[in-house]
Order: sequence, then C-alpha cells, then structure tokens
Amino acid sequence: MNTADFYIESLELLPHIEGGYFKEVYRNDDIIDNSALPDRYVGNRCLGTSIYFLLKNNDVSKLHRLQSDEIWHFYDGCPIHIVMISPRGKLIERTLGLDINNGQIPQLLIPKHHWFGAYLSDVDSFGFVGCTVIPGFEFQDFIMAKRERLLNEFPEYSEIINKLT
Repeated sequence: MNTADFYIESLELLPHIEGGYFKEVYRNDDIIDNSALPDRYVGNRCLGTSIYFLLKNNDVSKLHRLQSDEIWHFYDGCPIHIVMISPRGKLIERTLGLDINNGQIPQLLIPKHHWFGAYLSDVDSFGFVGCTVIPGFEFQDFIMAKRERLLNEFPEYSEIINKLT
C-alpha cells in the first residue's frame, strides 16, 4: 500500500467535493452568536475547525472560496502549489512544503474571499496537509467556482482557471 492510500484508509479520509480526500478532526465546542459575527455570516459559528486534507496523483483542489480565513499546514508528501485570486484580481502563487531554501513554506494563510485551489508538484506522488478555519467551517460558507464566470472575470488567468475548475 502506498503512503497516500495508507493515510486515506487509516485516517478514514473521504472524497471531498473540491477534490482530494478529507476528514474533519476538530470542531470547537464554543459557539459565537451570529450577532457577534460580521454580516457575511448567516447563523452561529464555532470558534474554529480543522481537517486533514490529501491530494494524490492528478487530484486538484478546485477553485473555491470561503467566508473565513483558512490556514494550510504541510505534513507529508510532495510540495503543493496553491493558487489564489484576490478579490481585486491579483494572482498569488505559493508552494507549500518543507524546502524553505527554495521558497517553499510549511504554513500558508488563505484570506477570506480569495478564490483558491491547489495541485501537486509531482503527479506521481501525494500531498498531505491540515486546514484550519476560523471561525469554524460551515458548508454554507463554501462557494465552488464556476469556470465561465471566472474566465469572464479573469481572462488573463485562463490556464490556471481551466486547470482548477
């Protein structure tokens, strides 16, 4: 059994709607009342959540955005390329990994409202990370990108939009 399949089976990771595999491993018990949250939230939220997330081979994390900040933490495997498009249309590319001397970083903040997705630096490998969302993740805060909409809005990024949608 390869390492990716070992993680998927032993940690009971499930297919994720955005691509790859995941499992929620932490959901804080404390609740933030909706009246104390910014207007972009509907309903209460817990203080924070955390998941395992794994990409393998040709998997990609399709472009999506959240209402909250998300932090990715690198655990194992090959470097993961993360692509973000800011609300103002700036393309930001970072590589999550442990080779700091070559520009990789072991942790990355993805700001709220940024379109983002990810792919592996080696399609014959895998990338295993943790993702933390504050306030806690709720699927109603998740928006999957629509290819045509993003191509119309950001035609200069057509190659990466086509790859990650």
